[in-house]
Amino acid sequence: MPATRSRLFSWLDTWRPDELQGTLVDIFIADAAGAPMQRLQECRLLPGRGIAGDRYAVDSGHWRSVDACEVTLVSAEAIAAAGRRGAVSFADGEHRRNLVVSGIPLQAYRDSELVIGESLLRFHRLRPPCAYLDRLLRPGAGRALGRAGGIGLTVVQGGTVRVGDRVELRPRRDPGHQSRA
Repeated sequence: MPATRSRLFSWLDTWRPDELQGTLVDIFIADAAGAPMQRLQECRLLPGRGIAGDRYAVDSGHWRSVDACEVTLVSAEAIAAAGRRGAVSFADGEHRRNLVVSGIPLQAYRDSELVIGESLLRFHRLRPPCAYLDRLLRPGAGRALGRAGGIGLTVVQGGTVRVGDRVELRPRRDPGHQSRA
């Protein structure tokens, strides 16, 4: 874990190289807002759109007109912790996130680029769970995930990603950009 200076200055955290590498453990899409998530072994990421066949790539997501993200990500560790805290399993993609990655702390993604398979993605914003998750699953589901509920990403370079692919973070190349927290 990084040496944190304080909560206020957590963006100054430094990460060991092994904390910037992980594994893609699950891929989920839904073809329409509120539809059950479907588990995939591989998918195609489309620049400026998201995941081929996913609700947001075809412009039918619940938040498409106000607050959509091309791709969403949650850590496997956050899902496991949510299960321990709130007795919610989030089985079969019930967390409503597209990609599940193991091995990288969620805070490390901020202002980073991710290389997964053939694709390059960029941190867009934090995506904490909302009341929508409570309505779809059960009350308290969003609270169980808490602040570790995920992040939104944009697809910079498309390509195929597969379960088991290595995920590598690197500093964002356009330093003038300020991400949304």
